[in-house]
Amino acid sequence: MPNEQQPIWIPSAKRIANANLSQFIKAVRLECKIEVERYSDLYQWSIDAPEQFWPAVWDFTTIKASQRWHRVINDDAMPGTKWFEGARLNFAENLLRQCHGARQHKAALIFHGEDKSRCELTYRELYSAVANLAAAMHEQGVGCGDRIVGFMPNRPEAVIAMLATTSLGAIWSSCSPDFGVDGAIERFEQIEPKLLFCCDGYWFKGKQHDSLARVAEISQHIASITQVIVIPYLNQQPDLSVLPNAIDYHTLVKIDGEEINFVQLPFDHPLYILYSSGTTGKPKCIVHSAGGTLIQHLKELVLHTDLKSEDVIFYFTTCGWMMWNWLVSSLATGATLILYDGSPFHPSPEILFDIAEKEGMTIFGASAKYFSALEKEGVKPSEIYPLEKLRTILSTGSPLAPESP
Repeated sequence: MPNEQQPIWIPSAKRIANANLSQFIKAVRLECKIEVERYSDLYQWSIDAPEQFWPAVWDFTTIKASQRWHRVINDDAMPGTKWFEGARLNFAENLLRQCHGARQHKAALIFHGEDKSRCELTYRELYSAVANLAAAMHEQGVGCGDRIVGFMPNRPEAVIAMLATTSLGAIWSSCSPDFGVDGAIERFEQIEPKLLFCCDGYWFKGKQHDSLARVAEISQHIASITQVIVIPYLNQQPDLSVLPNAIDYHTLVKIDGEEINFVQLPFDHPLYILYSSGTTGKPKCIVHSAGGTLIQHLKELVLHTDLKSEDVIFYFTTCGWMMWNWLVSSLATGATLILYDGSPFHPSPEILFDIAEKEGMTIFGASAKYFSALEKEGVKPSEIYPLEKLRTILSTGSPLAPESP
């Protein structure tokens, strides 16, 4: 067992020098005229001068806004604090800002399914898919403040639907289809969604699981849902007869959106609705703002994770865990995201590292529970795969056991 008082790993001098955090410290010293020498200084400055720290993060991560703020922070204590008053931006525009430049032909999303399916979208293809869906949703009357939900496996269409929703100023919420009918109803009925996105089913542990009967029950219980949009996954032409208000995704998306009209909104405009676990009663809605989510995610991705445009980042998550939302924000950096849907132990416990090797992952993330389960299976990925490009492993959800590293 490692000595808990000592770091188990220290980066090389070259890695430290090339890190985004080191570049940020240089920018702070040069542009903010703040004498910051090391991480501990930066951390203390972020606490002592948040009105200086957060604009520095904004500028370093090049957040795109149609209008800058007139005040960084008001004087009201939490929870009444207002941030970046006067700023106007769009969350989806920031995640899609790489789609017209030099990286437009680079892979944005690479999907792997448990059924061994694989598909890839470039940044330009992602933009086009979002533009087309946003145009179709606008035709359906979706506008600012409407709630749109997904009962989706972790496929590219979930990302596309979220980006189309937020480009219009609507609010996205999702859960994984393994939540079941009651779990979805308990969450979605509180927010009165207008549209529901789903797949006809999903794969798990080598078996197909139909979603349409459950979606029919969900939509019957939530009167606000005017239409269900079904993405084919198990079948190219799923039977929608069990859903009277359903339409095939490809039938809906027949409008060529070309360019997206990103609705410009205040910094604190609602973006996501996530939920508490529901262990002490009905799950409670937690609203996350567009600006707050964007700047916090970019701080964590760029400074903490050292994410760069050349990276290939993966996190094992479903659309019902907040790490999905976190992972998707990586698009703003121009990195390539790997999506996986299915069991992480089927057909073998090595499946995720098999994908990591094939796709050249540089950043691999999963829950502490996953790493513990991997240990119990006796799997040691470094003894099976070269993993020469993998430089960072992330874990969250619960503390790692001391022996896990």
